[in-house]
Amino acid sequence: MKLESVGILIAMRPFDERNAIARIFSRDYGVITGMMRGAVVAKSGRPLIGQIGNASWNARLDSALGVFHWESEKNLAAPIMLHADLLPFMNAAFDLIITMLPERESYSALYEETVKLLTGLPVATAPADEYLNWEINLLRELGYALDLSHCSGCGRADTLNYLSPKTGRAVCDACAAPYIDKLYKLPVTLNTTMRFLENICATLGTNVPQFRNMLNRIKI
Repeated sequence: MKLESVGILIAMRPFDERNAIARIFSRDYGVITGMMRGAVVAKSGRPLIGQIGNASWNARLDSALGVFHWESEKNLAAPIMLHADLLPFMNAAFDLIITMLPERESYSALYEETVKLLTGLPVATAPADEYLNWEINLLRELGYALDLSHCSGCGRADTLNYLSPKTGRAVCDACAAPYIDKLYKLPVTLNTTMRFLENICATLGTNVPQFRNMLNRIKI
């Protein structure tokens, strides 16, 4: 079996003295896990987290780990790593992708949003807003599309100050009155999306990943 796509190297850990286990978020096949031979000892063309490039994954069986051939085109993380305050956003995004997306299922729209996030963070005037937009798109891909255009109860488009945790739709002040203690307050913030992420992770039988939890402890 062979898979070929452009992708972002989002995780890598040593397997032995020479080789590494890598995860690539690909445009066409979503998250792919495989072996990168020689990645630990490579002196030139060394694979680095945050690189974007061409990935070829080969395995004898569909269920096998498989081996990557990786050709990096650019390190999207390099400009981010020059600013310590931006790195947590990249780490959180990669952590969520690994934790919440099933392997080898296409999320091409989220892939494009991830490329946009990595290229946009170093030049963004409000990096937290840039990341929040990415997280809202992640929720949409997971079936939690937020609709803030009108009230889910009466349809009005003003006094929309609340959000339903069940539907992800806005609620006006009048319709929210009997349920205020059960609704989220608008506008949407990282604390809001965190509550959705916690619910999704609970259904998956896991916890919100470490790097995403760290964002809530950082003043951004």
